[in-house]
Amino acid sequence: MNYAFEVIRKTRVNVLKMVDGLSIEQLNKIPEGFNNNLIWNIGHLIAAQQNICYKRAGLHSDIDEVFFNTYKSDTKPEGNVEEGGFEQIKRLLVSTIDQLELDYNSNAFAGYKPWTVRYNFEINNIDEAIAFLPFHEGLHTGYIMALKRALNR
Repeated sequence: MNYAFEVIRKTRVNVLKMVDGLSIEQLNKIPEGFNNNLIWNIGHLIAAQQNICYKRAGLHSDIDEVFFNTYKSDTKPEGNVEEGGFEQIKRLLVSTIDQLELDYNSNAFAGYKPWTVRYNFEINNIDEAIAFLPFHEGLHTGYIMALKRALNR
């Protein structure tokens, strides 16, 4: 499982590198043809991981409910995020994976409830949930790349 955590961490670090140097206005911009922005996609990585791992196991999330409800699936940006909000997202992007690894190693996910994600994957336990995360993170990394390219049109 160590490799899965390494893949997720590297993906998230690369996402931060992709958006490094962009202004808060660029991060908040929803380009034509898109229904969300760079900040939403990055925040969504955090909310989705918390849902897939913690909420499905009946555990308390590492993020507050307002953050979760802002970036969970089937939402879209409802306004601009300020610089301080983006700094929080950047911190959470790394700290939530560190906490997930600690919680995994302490067997905190014994109560995981099986479910089927919208991509037709069955997830039966925390090992499968963590194995699914790189797929989801890669999907949104692709969106992030497309959004960044659209900013330059």
